[in-house]
Amino acid sequence: MRVCVATIVHHPEDARIMHRQIRALLDAGHEVTYVAPFTYFNVTPAAGLTAVDVPHDAAYGRARAALKRGMKDADLLIAHDHRLLRALPYKRPPVVWDVREEVSEGRHARAVRRHHVITRAIVPEATLVSADPPPPGDTRVVHLGRLTTDKGVSELIRLAERLVPHGVRMDLIGAAGPGVRPMLRDAQRVGLLDWFGHVPHRHALRMTEGALAGLSLASPPSGTPTKILDYMGRGLPVVTTSPGSPLVEQAGCGLTVALDVNAVLDAVLDLKEDPQRRLALGRRGHAHALAHHHWPDHAAAFVARMEGWAGVPVATHSLAV
Repeated sequence: MRVCVATIVHHPEDARIMHRQIRALLDAGHEVTYVAPFTYFNVTPAAGLTAVDVPHDAAYGRARAALKRGMKDADLLIAHDHRLLRALPYKRPPVVWDVREEVSEGRHARAVRRHHVITRAIVPEATLVSADPPPPGDTRVVHLGRLTTDKGVSELIRLAERLVPHGVRMDLIGAAGPGVRPMLRDAQRVGLLDWFGHVPHRHALRMTEGALAGLSLASPPSGTPTKILDYMGRGLPVVTTSPGSPLVEQAGCGLTVALDVNAVLDAVLDLKEDPQRRLALGRRGHAHALAHHHWPDHAAAFVARMEGWAGVPVATHSLAV
């Protein structure tokens, strides 16, 4: 099967796109052409796939031209941005739209009727769960994922400043939006935190291991932030604001607080002073992630669904972990 996977918005190393969906397709023996803004993000395409570079947030004409190149001889298109659906060439294979959130009955209704739609029921939020992560430590907290104003960057920087007198460092692992890069550089320059920028996904997950806690101070309006699953999969207690609380409360793996620097500070310091609690929360989260959110357990079903939508014979897959 030949699959074209396309985005004009997301980082080419986006974990859901590259490290789960594309990797599962490649491991199952399928050919993948990846349309993504490689140059904009200064990314070298991964081995094993065909790359088509496209400008970030490309205008209609350039997005359509990139799709034409990427979809040549393709059996299926997986689009990760709604805008790409408006740039589809007339001649095209079956189209799959990965919405990343639940679609209301009236929202994008025409697209839902005309194309296949990936929802969490088809591709659940998942992570790569470590077999045996180290216990949580007591000298640093981590935040994994893209850094923007609506994801709590200002609160993270103020929290980092408050943590310094208590001997706790903050590691920020992820790319940042243009509007917040100066404040992150300034905070790093004066020694408040360490900002590593974008790090390849598997390495980023390893970098979180052994932290005191994983932070999720804001999130999209629906669903569980993937970073919470990443923390759980690495045996870290989670400190989150209310959008991430249902899973955290279900798994019993962390603390839910208000989006308030004082509240988050108190939660982190409480965990610092209680190593047994840190260990118990981390172990419960890890066990829950391993049982329900380990991506290799879902990869074969995803590939089979894509094969079915493409109209190719469904094989029995043995996917690499």
